[in-house]
Amino acid sequence: MLISVLLVAHIAVLGYWLGSEFVINSTYRYVSYGSQMPFAERDRLMDHVMHVDQHVRYALVLQAGLGFALAALYGYVPGGTATAWAAGILAALWLTFVEIVHRLRHSPAGKRLGDIDRGSRYLFMALLVAIAVGLIGGGWDMPFWLRVKLGLFACVMASGVGIRLALISHFRTWAVMAREGPTDETNAIIRRTYWRATSVLLVLWAFIGAIVVMSVWKPA
Repeated sequence: MLISVLLVAHIAVLGYWLGSEFVINSTYRYVSYGSQMPFAERDRLMDHVMHVDQHVRYALVLQAGLGFALAALYGYVPGGTATAWAAGILAALWLTFVEIVHRLRHSPAGKRLGDIDRGSRYLFMALLVAIAVGLIGGGWDMPFWLRVKLGLFACVMASGVGIRLALISHFRTWAVMAREGPTDETNAIIRRTYWRATSVLLVLWAFIGAIVVMSVWKPA
């Protein structure tokens, strides 16, 4: 019964993740091409985009916790129920930390917490890759398709990092627009940045699609 509930939640979170991504991208496009709007209104909508982006972080943590809990209950990683509970507790702690980072992002401690948050994700990506290639858990009874899924999940997270890097010019230009007002040049930069970030997002969606294929196909 528990496995069935967690499996349904695992699938539902994927829909929640993709839905959040669509809302973020759609609103960001509206803001990027909304040069006819007063900048204050565009800035308010951009702040909304950053709030919605938090749901993607929630989904990432939930997928990680649910995925490892299910893997433990199916016997793919050692520990069974104890490992599943540990995955759930760690996911809850990670969610709490992600929320604290978001709420304090404008405070003096926000930058340090943000650095810790990003560092933890890099470590988690490294862990996923290490398990995927057998550097960790080489003796576990983990099927090939699940190791591929873990590698693809690391690629999804890496794509998220790519989106962040693509948006650096957006935040720099947005700060200039807030101080000096928008111009044709700065609006053009914002639009170009939107397409650059969206191109990486399409790669991220492709990796998520590949994860779904591996989950259904389950090649030996």
